[in-house]
Amino acid sequence: MVDIETHRVHCHLDDLLEQQEMTLVDLADAVGITVANLSILKNDRAKAIRFTTLTAICDALGCTPGDLFTVQT
Repeated sequence: MVDIETHRVHCHLDDLLEQQEMTLVDLADAVGITVANLSILKNDRAKAIRFTTLTAICDALGCTPGDLFTVQT
């Protein structure tokens, strides 16, 4: 049984933002979501992400979902 309260998915948004020399505010503007929602994602507190949001983030950062997320063992 999967415990949905805890997950092992880790978001690498900080690293990708640093590589692109982009701020969270810049990304929020580019993607069209709030800084608060991006912060939740960045700090591994998100429970879900819409595919449209994921696509927009990947487009803005020039990355793939596999670059953005890993599953910790």
